[in-house]
Amino acid sequence: MDTETTVNTHVTSKASSRGLARMVARVGQIRELGLLAVLGVVVAFVGVQEPRFLALSNIEQILQSIAIIAIVAVGETLVILSRNVDLSVGSIVGLSAFASADLLKGNPSLNLWLVFFFGCLLGAVLGAINGVLISYAGIPSIVVTLGTLNIYRGIDFAIAQGSQVNAYDVPESFLSIAANRILGIPLLIGVAAVIAIVASYLLRFSRQGRQVYAIGSNPDAAEIIGIRKARIVFSTFLLSGLLSGLAGVLWASRFALVDSHAASGLELLVIAAVVVGGVNINGGTGSILGAMLGTIILGTIQSGLEILRFSPFWLQAIYGAAILIAVTLDAVITRRVGRLLTERRLR
Repeated sequence: MDTETTVNTHVTSKASSRGLARMVARVGQIRELGLLAVLGVVVAFVGVQEPRFLALSNIEQILQSIAIIAIVAVGETLVILSRNVDLSVGSIVGLSAFASADLLKGNPSLNLWLVFFFGCLLGAVLGAINGVLISYAGIPSIVVTLGTLNIYRGIDFAIAQGSQVNAYDVPESFLSIAANRILGIPLLIGVAAVIAIVASYLLRFSRQGRQVYAIGSNPDAAEIIGIRKARIVFSTFLLSGLLSGLAGVLWASRFALVDSHAASGLELLVIAAVVVGGVNINGGTGSILGAMLGTIILGTIQSGLEILRFSPFWLQAIYGAAILIAVTLDAVITRRVGRLLTERRLR
């Protein structure tokens, strides 16, 4: 009888886990459909007010303007899914942008692949510093990355010493990267899309991706079943730094004029995009697709405000409000899912 009870309990537990997985997946799909609906409403509203907003050239411009943010948002999504946060991404982008552009300024004949390698390596090192302090020293991520946000920006100021890199300081081949097209698609948009697709696939189908979700959902339980939490969390910060480094080089190529203030405040926009995209700030739920939709929505709102000639100061208020609304909505959904799961178990 004891054996039969144990088997029944195990089967019930597995069924409950499958039920929870299906419920979470369904909630995720509803969120993403909701984001598409919000995007449609924003586009329709601005398009009615200003028809040129719907022009293909303007849509392409919006996607290009958010491509760099989208790349950083992929890394931030990985970090937040693991129940952490990276506030230093803006400073890593800025430092990588200036350091890469300054390196090319001093060595105009340098192979551009080496410039990208340098930027990515610098970003990865900065991300690894965050990861070591958080994963192995046990310091909360918000404390570590709030500190490194200022440290990395301070290093940027120290290196720049008030100088800047202008368009005429770097080769035209570097500046043309952001303007290049592959099969008619702007390079920036293509790079962001490829990174998002690869990251989304790995999160969903790879063992490490599932472990990120497991850690974010229940860190203690994840460690009990043998998941190396410290290694996985370290990896998310390493990848976040690497993608921020890549974004920094692309930033320098796109905007040409780079100084120590480059990408200041970018972290707020990135976190807003990720959270608006349905990635739970407490970790464990969300998707790359949702984060990309959140990025597109915020980029569309920004473009809409500009084309309707609203004050740019409204953007900060909108980003802050978007974070509050998204977090509140996510808390309500989480409680509702938890209540339904509890009722199902009691039955």
